[in-house]
Amino acid sequence: MSEALAPQRLHHTAYVTKDQAATRAFYEDLIGLPLVATWSEQDELFGALRVYCHTFFGLPDGSALAFFQFADAEDQALFDPDLTPSPFRHIALKVDDESQRAIEKRLNEADWKPEGTYVLEHGYCRSLYTEDPNGMLLEFTTDRADANDISAERRADAHATLERWLAGDHTSNNVYR
Repeated sequence: MSEALAPQRLHHTAYVTKDQAATRAFYEDLIGLPLVATWSEQDELFGALRVYCHTFFGLPDGSALAFFQFADAEDQALFDPDLTPSPFRHIALKVDDESQRAIEKRLNEADWKPEGTYVLEHGYCRSLYTEDPNGMLLEFTTDRADANDISAERRADAHATLERWLAGDHTSNNVYR
């Protein structure tokens, strides 16, 4: 198989956190990974409207560690880090359009978990999801052509958006859908 049709690098890995402020302090202040984006989101997910904050801490190669916190205590308990599995804990790998199509084709041809394989258009990226044999959710992500511009916008307001979200203002800042 051609390497050109395989994932290029880790895009991000995501987990649920109980405390975004403590998570930010640990990863940014202690570990040295900069907060590069904070997304305040509201989505219809898994049968209900979920309101959440999604932070990204950048790695030098452009990949990131990402963390979700939910505004609703019931959602937080449902997807709590102590519970397994959670769709908000997954591995995301960066791919180009051709590789994403090739992976999707191979999954379809193998009839690999067709009920658990789906695509989400996030606006700022397009993601193909499936599960590995262990039930770990995998995401294969293609960025928009203007991803660098979008990343610069989120980097510029990451701290302010996180502060706003923690203060209770959960207005979505995703204008790319």
